[in-house]
Amino acid sequence: MSRPRHWDPDGTRHGGTPTYPWRMAPRGLFTRRQLRAKGLRPGGQDVAAQVMWRSRYGGTRPAYLYRLALAKPVRPMTPAKAAALAKANRARRICPACGQDVGYVLPTHLDTCLNCADTTALVA
Repeated sequence: MSRPRHWDPDGTRHGGTPTYPWRMAPRGLFTRRQLRAKGLRPGGQDVAAQVMWRSRYGGTRPAYLYRLALAKPVRPMTPAKAAALAKANRARRICPACGQDVGYVLPTHLDTCLNCADTTALVA
């Protein structure tokens, strides 16, 4: 039986980082998203390992893994932090061309609301 493609538990082929194929990481190692779902964060620890898989768009993609035992609780949201986040999100909804809060985050490739982008396309 042959080894899976990204099987490198001692890290000799991947710069010293233990590497495992998709869904084959040892127990106790989690991605940032998996930690967040448990109400945790990496808490400054180094990457313990990585999971690699072949992307459908070509190349290889990694997901870094952290030890659950060293993870720390997520910091609570303070009122000041919530206000700053709300202000930043509100700024992302204001169109620089017409100055209106359009109710959605402006597409970054347009940098204007959809109405202003349509009228600009008609003029050009």
